Amino acid sequence: MKAIILAAGRGSRLGELTDGRPKCLVELAGQPLLRRQIAALRDGGVERIAIVRGYRGEMLDGFGAAFFENPRWSQTNMVMSLAQAAPWLREGPCVVSYSDIFYPPDIVRELAAAPAAIAISYDVHWLDLWTRRFADPLSDAETFAVDGTGRVVEIGAKPRGLEEVKGQYMGLLRIAPEGWGWIEALLAEIGPEAADRLDMTGLLRRLVAAGRPVLGVPFSGVWGEVDSASDLAVYEGSSHEASRS
Repeated sequence: MKAIILAAGRGSRLGELTDGRPKCLVELAGQPLLRRQIAALRDGGVERIAIVRGYRGEMLDGFGAAFFENPRWSQTNMVMSLAQAAPWLREGPCVVSYSDIFYPPDIVRELAAAPAAIAISYDVHWLDLWTRRFADPLSDAETFAVDGTGRVVEIGAKPRGLEEVKGQYMGLLRIAPEGWGWIEALLAEIGPEAADRLDMTGLLRRLVAAGRPVLGVPFSGVWGEVDSASDLAVYEGSSHEASRS
């Protein structure tokens, strides 16, 4: 199994923490997020890892990974960073990870074994974590729902209430070559300008609307997203990183 870490962006919402380094090198409890991701991926059965880099990409040398480059990182969203790794995505299934999250190896193994062309992990207990991170959890949450077979039927819109949020996508997914073919066809259909603006949940939302089966893989363990300095304070100032009630 291969894995791709999307680490091209700067992470401007982290302010001075990313003035001189990529977001994935921000440290949580003394360890860079990237090192945590690589360890979880390898412990989860991943044999080869590639990093899509852009902002201060030279700082990512020495992590034992291959590289894809996104020279237009400041003009594009994460979907176009993913597109830079198309050679791997066409060859075989790949676990794809955002660079600002941490997670355990078991969710990597579950995604790797998922019988789907596209599978995404989602937090079934999202409200606990979002309540720690935000005064109003709905301010950052997106709609999410799966049907009785686990197929995603709703994702990525602004929710009007908690009843529209049955989980939260974690920024960790698995794409097989068939699924990447769907994505390439969609990107060709919408054109380069729209593709540049497309974020990952927007992509998933379009795939679901087009009838493409996206499997949701539920997760109830410990993970986190580091989108701001206050997120670091939440994880380092509580027991969240070590356990979840």
